[in-house]
Amino acid sequence: MLDDVTTIGDATNLQSRQGSLTIAEAAEETELRRHAVARGTKLPLDRLTEALALSAFEVEAVLLCAAVELDRSYERIYGYILDDLNRRYPCVELLCSLTAETVSERAERRHALGPAGTLRRSGVLRTFGEAATGLRQELRLAPGLMEFLTGNAGDITSLFQDLAAVPLPVSFADAPLPAEIDPKTIERLGMAMRDGRVGVLGVWGPRQSGHREIAIAIAVAASLPLRRSILSEMLLQSNGYEQRIAESLQTSAALGAILWIDTDALTGPGSEALQNAGVQLASYLAGARAPIILTGTRPWRPTELLKAQPYAQLEIQAPDFSARQAMWERAFPEVTGEQRQDLASRFRLTTEELSAVARMAITQACVAENGERQVSEQLEAACDAVTRKHTYHFATVVKPRRGPADLILPKHLHNQVIEIARFHKTWPRVAEAWGFGRMLTGEGGIKALFTGMSGTGKTLAAEVIAYELNMALLKIDLSRIVSKWVGETERNLERAFSEAEDSNAVLFFDEADSLFGKRGEVRHGVDRYANLEVSYLLQRLENYYGLVILASNLRENIDPAFTRRFQVVLHFTKPEPAERIRIWRIAFPENAPLNDDIDFEILSQLDMTGASIVNAAQTAALLALESARGASDASTPQNGAVITRAHVVRGVARQYQREARLLTPSELGPYAAILEEAK
Repeated sequence: MLDDVTTIGDATNLQSRQGSLTIAEAAEETELRRHAVARGTKLPLDRLTEALALSAFEVEAVLLCAAVELDRSYERIYGYILDDLNRRYPCVELLCSLTAETVSERAERRHALGPAGTLRRSGVLRTFGEAATGLRQELRLAPGLMEFLTGNAGDITSLFQDLAAVPLPVSFADAPLPAEIDPKTIERLGMAMRDGRVGVLGVWGPRQSGHREIAIAIAVAASLPLRRSILSEMLLQSNGYEQRIAESLQTSAALGAILWIDTDALTGPGSEALQNAGVQLASYLAGARAPIILTGTRPWRPTELLKAQPYAQLEIQAPDFSARQAMWERAFPEVTGEQRQDLASRFRLTTEELSAVARMAITQACVAENGERQVSEQLEAACDAVTRKHTYHFATVVKPRRGPADLILPKHLHNQVIEIARFHKTWPRVAEAWGFGRMLTGEGGIKALFTGMSGTGKTLAAEVIAYELNMALLKIDLSRIVSKWVGETERNLERAFSEAEDSNAVLFFDEADSLFGKRGEVRHGVDRYANLEVSYLLQRLENYYGLVILASNLRENIDPAFTRRFQVVLHFTKPEPAERIRIWRIAFPENAPLNDDIDFEILSQLDMTGASIVNAAQTAALLALESARGASDASTPQNGAVITRAHVVRGVARQYQREARLLTPSELGPYAAILEEAK
């Protein structure tokens, strides 16, 4: 066989090496396809070819790379053809030259095997090892592809796709644009980018303002493909982001596509460390041949870029209350006006997220109760799933389980807590529809401050508010937020606020005075940075449109600049006997084996907070179970356990000890003798 193989020689004297199937081979291939059709499927190679629209040469390249995995004899053949027995695997030179008939065809094939080619972009072929030149670069099949091509069960063609390519609708009329955006403006920008009159377009605005939808609509208007480069992922690459950026630009230019880059990674707080990355990116973009769309919540406009490229920008706003109502009405015409207003006030979703909600709600309605439930009944769960789509780095997610009946407070204070949930629902109408929001410097969502000593119900009140709103409660973990490194605390806070915005959740800061404390006189270098953190928090709090609740034991420790920004300030005091007796009753669940001899009237006279009462009740239950276990040899001693007043008194005594307080017999009244026995 090697006698019939010619080594790759002078490119100017290339002759066709294209082979053809024998009659028997062609018949066997036809028979295979007939069997596949009879089984309602296609051959694996045909499925891969159709999925990626591969050309005849690209199919040939896949087969040549598969050959060495089928039979090692091909290694010697490839080495002989390349006139180098140390090169036994398919490389760019071999694949380009083996069946090429002309020099121009060889050049076209080299482009097809480059980073911008379908096989490399989709991951079907991957580079292997380091090569001195591009021609010597070896290529291998992606892991698992050989098994698929040889008939292994399953279809992995979905794994081979160009992840950077953004799917586009067929026509501009099908492009989902935010309601506030003028379609004619988008069409003009698209044509300007196609003609080269605009080389870089900046789209700046809140996350919910539709960055993705606008980028897609502009690409459709320009009749150009759209590719996305995720800068935050590039910056995390250990092997250097410069090469990834350069490859993205080169691929976009080769495909005649628009490159879309989100610049938020460069403009957030604490981004000074990324300054060099921004300078490098600006340098690359300044010389780019592909049109660029930059998006971000904050503008990123380096002078070098604006000087080198024709630049235009589009500053956008998040959809207002009326626009959000219209979005819900278009997506779900069957939704009532009241439900539409409620959803629009609580959720700020992009058009893409709303489509995901619709898809999930329809699916859930089909499988729930034999498909008889309406789609509108599934919207709450769908919104919750779509908005809470990721894990949280700086917050703990609390799914509210306790409602207003579990919150024991004086009546006037209880009503004010529940009012906060109603305020949050109605605020968009007051601020946007009635115009009260124009007097505010930021988005102006509801901000509430809870003060009072520990255990008086501040955290529970925040959970009850989230329960009333049917929203998640994001409890900020200050141990993850605060950093000793300059600028890192602000950066972490920005990510925490962003997580809450994306999740449409209630944001809760416990022990808030550690972050929102008073700014002091600058005497040391660290004082200046501490003041900067507080100043940043003031600005970010103003710009957060959602519901924020802060809890602090000492109101006087909160910076006055913060307190002026709260619409609601509530002070939680220790419960009075009337509240304490109600807390004692709900502290023991209905299923708890509670003895009838316990007098809650006596217990309510003890000066305890709600949290202390709950802890004492739990300790009493543990003591009762332990007593039953010690008195019985049964395999399930807990069946005979009963919580008596002796257990409750001992639980109270231990709670007093934890709080470094002295429980005197006079406070227990008739239960004083039990306390003496416990000693």
